[in-house]
Amino acid sequence: DYYKILEVDYDATDENIRLSYRKLALKWHPDKHKGDCAVTAKFQEINEAYNVLIDPDKRFEYDLTGIYEIDKYTLREYLARFKGMILTCNGLGISHTST
Repeated sequence: DYYKILEVDYDATDENIRLSYRKLALKWHPDKHKGDCAVTAKFQEINEAYNVLIDPDKRFEYDLTGIYEIDKYTLREYLARFKGMILTCNGLGISHTST
């Protein structure tokens, strides 16, 4: 989950995503941990998450098609992750016309 990788909430602003990315990129930068392949993999994971979440189109697509496995989330995380879709599916985000 890209949001968990960057340690931000599901409704995080671009500024919060940038700040968290910078903090994590500095912490996990391969130059600080010479020769550690696990750190390099973690750094690449952080970069991938940032590149998706900072781009509005990619983030929207990720939010629609991202990880849906319910068992990977607590109820609170699931509701936070999918609250926009839940509200829309319940009709709160769709304008209805009577026929």
